[in-house]
Amino acid sequence: MGDALLWVFVGLCAAAAVVAAGHALLNKRDPRAALGWIGASLTLPLIGPLSYFFFGINRIRTRAKTLSSRRSQPGSQVTHAVSREVLPPEFSELARISDAVSGYPMTTGNEVGILHNGEEAYPSMLREIDRATSHLFLSTYIFDTNRTGREFIDALGRAVDRGVEVRVIVDGVGNLDSHPPATSLLAARGVNVANFLPPRLFPPAVHINLRNHRKILVSDGRVAFTGGMNIGDRHLAHSDNPDRVVDTHFRLCGPVVRQLQELFLEDWSFVTGQDPRGFPTNSAEAGNAECRAIAEGPDEDLDKLLSVLVGAVSAARRRVAIMTPYFIPPRELVGALQAAALRGVEVIIVLPAKNNLPFVHWASRNMLWEVLQHGVRVFLQPPPFVHSKLLVVDGHYTQIGSANVDPRSLRLNFELVVEVYDRDFARTVDRHFAAVRKHSREVTLAEVDGRSLPVRIRDGLAWLLTPYL
Repeated sequence: MGDALLWVFVGLCAAAAVVAAGHALLNKRDPRAALGWIGASLTLPLIGPLSYFFFGINRIRTRAKTLSSRRSQPGSQVTHAVSREVLPPEFSELARISDAVSGYPMTTGNEVGILHNGEEAYPSMLREIDRATSHLFLSTYIFDTNRTGREFIDALGRAVDRGVEVRVIVDGVGNLDSHPPATSLLAARGVNVANFLPPRLFPPAVHINLRNHRKILVSDGRVAFTGGMNIGDRHLAHSDNPDRVVDTHFRLCGPVVRQLQELFLEDWSFVTGQDPRGFPTNSAEAGNAECRAIAEGPDEDLDKLLSVLVGAVSAARRRVAIMTPYFIPPRELVGALQAAALRGVEVIIVLPAKNNLPFVHWASRNMLWEVLQHGVRVFLQPPPFVHSKLLVVDGHYTQIGSANVDPRSLRLNFELVVEVYDRDFARTVDRHFAAVRKHSREVTLAEVDGRSLPVRIRDGLAWLLTPYL
């Protein structure tokens, strides 16, 4: 009897390995990720297939895609379409790429303002929460329950008390970052709060790689905030917190606010099953910027954000500047950066010298030679850790939002960026880049090539894991 059970167990393990390897072969888009999961499934009995079951399968694509398709349905929103005549020819081509992949039209009459660190962003956000009279929508990856987090919880609770419809989404993994969790404190104040794909064992739902990384605050459909900033004391850059983070956030007014509100409500419908319709917007024209939201996530078949990034770099005629905390670009973007530099475009990449994820920093160092050898310039910002995500092209086109230049943002997370066509705003962002470069250190190809053998091995091993980082 014992031998029979053993053979049954061996047969089940073999069947699980074959099924997991076959699923990875047919469904994984990245060949390195597919090869890694196939190898793990076939060589690690039971552990490999179970790991793939918990961490490798995207179980939410079909349902999320159905929800996101509402964006492209007729009558789903006011378009405020922009004439291509107002854009330089090279950006008209880029706008056509965004038209094809985003699901949102470009809108005119927007105003975008940059907010540096929590010292500028949080007071502005709290003021708009206190001004709300109809509805407030907030989505964040991490919602700390330290002093800053409690200020937001109190402000949202006061809004509920005065009759405002308040809805908050906190990512299920990010919510584990604080004790007590923000969702519990918000619920105690009467806030309607949802946890985005929280991990659980029964029934199995360990979506470690499918996180909602979007940061959205919408007040009355009138004003919105987005960018890279979570909620917590760590974003107070001028404090004495050893874990403090430098970051940028953005305040938006105008028709693009409607797109951010619709995107939040789609996420809310995905998490709760509730109808996303029925909330008004007051998105009157407020400025001269043309803007469009681009939502990226594992629910989509097309790499939308990557397509727009490659298009933006390819459209550049004079200058491309990228600021990101995590730089592990896919091959398509590496090629676009190399080609831009070779045709005489000034290409600048600004990274943090100190990173909160050392293995990502190591992987990035391993591939920097590919861009440095073609004339791309790379700068390292001194500590504290810089979490800002910015792209500006030719003093006209800017991208802001939550996405990093790494596989997690471009393939695995739910992200949001807003593209901005506005010379005044681009000049503001360019000035920020110039100020940062003054106190940053430029990386040379000789420095990268001169790493010691142990460091090169460490960086190379981290790079091998980039499909899973």
